[in-house]
Amino acid sequence: MLSEFKAFIAKGNVLDLAVAVIIGAAFGTIATSLTGDIIMPIVGALFGGLDFSSHFVVLGAIPDTFAGNPASYAELKAAGVPVLGWGQFVTVLINFIILAFIIFLLVRSANKAVKKGEDAPAGPSEVDLLTEIRDELRKR
Repeated sequence: MLSEFKAFIAKGNVLDLAVAVIIGAAFGTIATSLTGDIIMPIVGALFGGLDFSSHFVVLGAIPDTFAGNPASYAELKAAGVPVLGWGQFVTVLINFIILAFIIFLLVRSANKAVKKGEDAPAGPSEVDLLTEIRDELRKR
């Protein structure tokens, strides 16, 4: 069983998948930062200081023992108050759309590169080369 596991792990597809997952996770972090730190502040500035992450609806009663800010989504959620964080969802949705678009561009570029490689002439075949040599020798 151990040798089968080693053979499974040693396959190129498994290693490629592991690398892809690690790079994908890192890329997801970059896309999250792009959305949260660059795009959403610009969108907020365009719409008069709108901050999507601060938009939520409180679905339950705030306990009397709550000492935090009742206008803070993060504090209410940490205290266990049921809140509908639609602004946070919009932020995550925009993050997903950006990430999906970037992946689309990468796949599209890769497909174009592969297609160019397939369209490139392979050069003359051995038969063509031998025919040229024969014809050249006949001329002499």
